Amino acid sequence: MDMRVKSDRPLYVDLDGTLIKSDLLWESFFMLARQSPGSLWRVPLWLLRGKAQLKAEIARRITFDASLLPYRESVVERLAEARADGRRVVLATAANERLAGAIADHLGVFDAVLASDDETNLSAERKLARIVAEGDADGFDYIGNSRDDLCLFDAATEAIVVAPDRAAAEWSRAADVPVVDGNAGRLVKDCLKAMRPHQWTKNVLVLVPLVLTHDYFDLQRLLATFIAFVCFSFTASSVYIINDLLDLASDRRHKTKRLRPFACGSVPIPVGLALAGTLLVVSALLSLAVGPLFQMVLAGYFAATTLYSFSIKRMLLVDVLTLAALYTVRIIGGSVAGQIEASFWLMAFSVFFFLSLALVKRFTELIEFGAGADRARTGRGYRDVDLDTLGQAGMSSGFAAVLVLALYLDSPEIRQLYDLPWMLWPLCPLVLYIIVRIWILARRNEMHEDPVVFILRDWRSQIMIASGAVMFVVAAYV
Repeated sequence: MDMRVKSDRPLYVDLDGTLIKSDLLWESFFMLARQSPGSLWRVPLWLLRGKAQLKAEIARRITFDASLLPYRESVVERLAEARADGRRVVLATAANERLAGAIADHLGVFDAVLASDDETNLSAERKLARIVAEGDADGFDYIGNSRDDLCLFDAATEAIVVAPDRAAAEWSRAADVPVVDGNAGRLVKDCLKAMRPHQWTKNVLVLVPLVLTHDYFDLQRLLATFIAFVCFSFTASSVYIINDLLDLASDRRHKTKRLRPFACGSVPIPVGLALAGTLLVVSALLSLAVGPLFQMVLAGYFAATTLYSFSIKRMLLVDVLTLAALYTVRIIGGSVAGQIEASFWLMAFSVFFFLSLALVKRFTELIEFGAGADRARTGRGYRDVDLDTLGQAGMSSGFAAVLVLALYLDSPEIRQLYDLPWMLWPLCPLVLYIIVRIWILARRNEMHEDPVVFILRDWRSQIMIASGAVMFVVAAYV
């Protein structure tokens, strides 16, 4: 819809939810959490001194790049047109003046900026008072989106409502003012996308201990393992959301991750936090049905993934070792839920196999950034010169996993479990095929998703997995 209003009146525009699709206070809070996590304990103290003080203190401590914000292009174009027509265009925002000034400098469409300082939070009536004090005889036009903007809508000569919240939407209906760039109906879909349900396929690893014991028809174990799967899935989704909020800047620099719901601004940050909290609470409640030992495993998984999101993911090599351990924890969780003793062979194979896949993940991320990739651009501890090292380490780890598998197939344990253990020997070349093929695709820059998810979706890998399953059945029952 065309927002153009032909007049000589000054045009004021709000920032949060209007000029940008996100909220700058929440954005800056997560910048602080990423750049200076040691300052987080001060946030409640700053808030006690007022919202203006909170915004000012956060703004002083973060490195802010205005070019990375998710701007609403229709609004930016409208402002550029208004200025080209000779109108006075003003950014009027409750955001801190340091950040608002950086945004104005980046866009280059504003004649002035009205923003919060260290003492005054410039929202609602305070913002209106500042605008009225400007003394424009012909009144003013205003672009906004929220409950705080209602008083400005009422006072404006021409009000333009952009992507409104509930209060602003009700006002627009009552005043018969059309809504611009509404997003009704998309939020649920985008929230589901933010949960990354496609990543839940990783959690089928909790089934591995149950499958290897051949105890497929114990309903109690099956139910406990299924609940474990749901708990890991919901916990993982809650951490994915927090991780995405911490990685907003680096995701927006990435050619595909910039389309994630929080990076592109399609899901408000408070909604994401509420969703993450709900998922975590549901997961904790479900885990009560499995038992205290499983709760400890799940709590450890959550703690490790959260720590990974805050700091470990930027640590050279520690990050991939942690990822490999987190995959293995899923198997441990399945063992605990099904009351099955964890096998040393399974744990050893898991660590080497998933270390190889974690290295694939880092390799593909690094190769996508291309020449000149460094810590500042990738948000990781790697540089473009590390590609060969990552590749060599990943292939070696994969081969080590196959070696562990071969030793297991020749162990006394395998002879006790299977009538025809020699039928399992082809598992080694099958696993080798999966690993080497993934690395070939990675080096060709054709691996564009999580390697674990890729294995579970790729039809060639599925054939290898199905062939291995047939071998297990034949070796055990024929």
